[in-house]
Amino acid sequence: MNGLAGTGALTRLALRRDRIILPLWALVVALFPMSVASSFKSLYTDPKQLADFAHQMQATPAIVGFYGPVYGDTLGALAAWRSGILLVIGALAAGLTVIRHTRAEEEQGRRELLGATAVGRQAPLAAAFLLTGAASVIIGLLLWGGISSVAPGAGALAMGVQYIVCLWFFAAVAGVAAQVTQSARTARWILGAVLGGSFLLRAAGDAGGSQDSPLSWISPLGFLQRIRPYGGERWWIAAVGAAVAIGVALWAYSLSSQRDLDAGLVAPRPGPARASRLLTGPLGLTWRLQRGTLIGWAVGFAVLSLVLGSAANSAGDAVKESPQLADIFRRLGGAGALGDLFMVTLISIAAIAAAAQGIQTALRARAEEQAGRVEPVLAAAVGRTRWWGWWIGFALGGPALSLVVLGLCGGISYGAGGDGVGRQLPRVLGAALAVLPAVWLTVGIVVALFGLLPRLVAAGWVLLAAFLLLGQLGAVLQLPQWALDLSPFSHVPHLPGGTLSWPPLIWLAVLAALLTGAGVWGFRRRDIG
Repeated sequence: MNGLAGTGALTRLALRRDRIILPLWALVVALFPMSVASSFKSLYTDPKQLADFAHQMQATPAIVGFYGPVYGDTLGALAAWRSGILLVIGALAAGLTVIRHTRAEEEQGRRELLGATAVGRQAPLAAAFLLTGAASVIIGLLLWGGISSVAPGAGALAMGVQYIVCLWFFAAVAGVAAQVTQSARTARWILGAVLGGSFLLRAAGDAGGSQDSPLSWISPLGFLQRIRPYGGERWWIAAVGAAVAIGVALWAYSLSSQRDLDAGLVAPRPGPARASRLLTGPLGLTWRLQRGTLIGWAVGFAVLSLVLGSAANSAGDAVKESPQLADIFRRLGGAGALGDLFMVTLISIAAIAAAAQGIQTALRARAEEQAGRVEPVLAAAVGRTRWWGWWIGFALGGPALSLVVLGLCGGISYGAGGDGVGRQLPRVLGAALAVLPAVWLTVGIVVALFGLLPRLVAAGWVLLAAFLLLGQLGAVLQLPQWALDLSPFSHVPHLPGGTLSWPPLIWLAVLAALLTGAGVWGFRRRDIG
């Protein structure tokens, strides 16, 4: 049978399953640059002010390390620079989509059922690549049309091509990861490691001040940013990037024919012959399933806070010299001392990441249920509340641990280069913990869905994307205040440097507790499966 037989039918099935989340992240990635360009246009009516702002950004190593180099002083060049972080978001979404329709399908047993029909061996991978590749092209076209309405020129086309190639490449990387490992979770970690490593390499290279740093060139993200939309476009980089992406995708296709169904090229390490006594209870089992995730998130938060915390001092110096830059950071939620504004932005981004960690844990519990591994546990002397309670504990406690790590490491690195660790450590730690009620409320909604409407639990990602758009990017997009207030992250104090107000935090915590209780109540009464 043809290895690609049934690819069209599987593509339509994948499109139907992603009919909500796929258009959402596509629109966010595609239309955000246009909104950024419009915001810059309203803030800087004088071209000289725009040029001065671009010069100040390029002269600030911390900001260049985070967003990338500024390749011009035009409206389009600054929009492309400020939207660079969306390359990471789009690449992550593309890679996760491929893993969802390949390795995750095999892990849950549905791929084996499809194999009994007229479906070829490589059809699921080909369908995932077709879906993600087509979505990437649509994103590029929407981005091209949107940014052209504000900043026309060849740079708009180059920016669209840049996003298409970036999404193609990381989708191909995810396809390879899905062949190498037997677990969807491990494949996601491989994708995250490649993407995170690419970002850190680019950040380290760009922060040095050279636009041609070798570290930036060997990073896939840094390499593709060298296409330089609106800054003297380098079309050959796009051609090379597309060729590499296609080559990696063909490699994944080749690997898929060299392994057994439901197996990876790298066999999983066998476990011990005897289980520890810790695994005799639901706590030990949940810890065993979640310990890698907890450690991975904690390490990621530590690295992020150490790198960006130490950069906050140089960012503060740049803000002191630029009232326009201070206004932009304040629009993102900052207040108080100018040196704290960078930390406010860092913590607001970390809050979204912490909420993603909690949602991931809740969805892992749902995956355990769908895979049929919950019923044997509940058949023993383990009640539903006890089993689900420990998963809730990890879903709420994991983000808390990550934010504590962020506060400790960020306070140490921020204080070491400025006013002293003794002063900054408690301030940054308190600021990190202040966003925890909003994180818990977001996770609480997913917990409630798990107990009451389990088929909708995956909508937690849609909810988080909406909160990201409203709470984190809404000010830049100049959305009305009532729209910003829909996000729980809009109600947390802007610390360090702002004023701590307890009533919003208390209300967020109470709502989170009520939603969590509803999730427990619902799970005790519904059917398993």
